[in-house]
Amino acid sequence: MPVSPESQPVLPALDQARQEIARLQAALSQAGLSLRPPPPEPQTCCGRGCNGCVWEGFYDALGFWREDAEALLQSTQRT
Repeated sequence: MPVSPESQPVLPALDQARQEIARLQAALSQAGLSLRPPPPEPQTCCGRGCNGCVWEGFYDALGFWREDAEALLQSTQRT
């Protein structure tokens, strides 16, 4: 699938997001903890830079998932 020029700025951030997801999932697994899956990557972006783009929603949801994952990990370290 070709990448449109408008979506190019998303790619480095997406790579970082994928790495962060993998890191947190590995840490949760190693600690024997489970958490809901991270949000799925959008499949419906039109690449026109819309206000309220599906990528904005993805990164917002990912932020909440990351906060929950880190809080869960920290809660087990305190006990």
